[in-house]
Amino acid sequence: MDWTSWLVGTVSRALAFGVPLLWGTLGEIYAERSGVVNLGVEGMMILGAYAGFAVAQTLGHPGWGLLAAAGVGALAALWHAFLTVTLRANQYVSGLALTLFGLGLAGLLGRGWEGRPLRAPLGAVAVPVLSDVPVLGPMLFRDQTILTYLGLLLAVVLWVVLFRTRWGIAIRSVGESPATADSLGISVARVRYLCVALGGVLAGVGGGYLSVAYRPAWTEGMTAGMGWIVIALTIFSAWDPLQAIWGAFFFGALYHLSFRLQAYVSPELLKMMPYAFAILVLAASGFGRARWRARAPGALGVPYVRGER
Repeated sequence: MDWTSWLVGTVSRALAFGVPLLWGTLGEIYAERSGVVNLGVEGMMILGAYAGFAVAQTLGHPGWGLLAAAGVGALAALWHAFLTVTLRANQYVSGLALTLFGLGLAGLLGRGWEGRPLRAPLGAVAVPVLSDVPVLGPMLFRDQTILTYLGLLLAVVLWVVLFRTRWGIAIRSVGESPATADSLGISVARVRYLCVALGGVLAGVGGGYLSVAYRPAWTEGMTAGMGWIVIALTIFSAWDPLQAIWGAFFFGALYHLSFRLQAYVSPELLKMMPYAFAILVLAASGFGRARWRARAPGALGVPYVRGER
């Protein structure tokens, strides 16, 4: 076995497969930092995948497809925000309903699109100079789409906004103590709406990436539980955009290895690997409850009513 080519291929595909996980996790981090749990990530991603493919196929350009995916994700997230922020519905029930609705609607609308390859998929880009570096070039800078590099840049930008700006202070204040934030003149509802909508935009783009770039075609259920991995990654990263980078690409490597190692290990066991690790992450958050809760936003999952603490 050529270990160099094996390593290059594994890291390159891990990056490619980790892109939708990274985009979805960044969005969920912001939603949860504002105090809103959105278990509808899977639904927003599959709707983004469908809308991205349908629009890109119709208009013949992947950019329009990604914009459509972002828009559909935002609309779905705003519906979740309306139910949970304005109507103060149970956030967990609303999120689960959004996932079921998204999977059902995308499956219904997408029946006429299955089996058609995308006419103009989003291609890979080669970073000048860096792509020619031995080993690192093909590993990191040759076979990735622009969304890989935008995702990495976005993680840094969102970290700076969250921890180094007044906007970030407002977001974290709303997630930690909405009553205190409200008393300081910060609109809790506005902050939560914006953060949940941002989460929908990023989840939609993550889903659109699957059907426009990674596997340029539409297949029912093509997100394959990625939304649930995103929920686990949000906890795994301790609600930190920079830590989400490592988590997303780690799970991307698990996905890739679940296919690559089938010649050596049972395929059924390998296919379980990413989800088994996600369960372990969630279990660890339960066993280490005090430590994880210390990092989690204090008002996470709790609707805010003015006058109540």
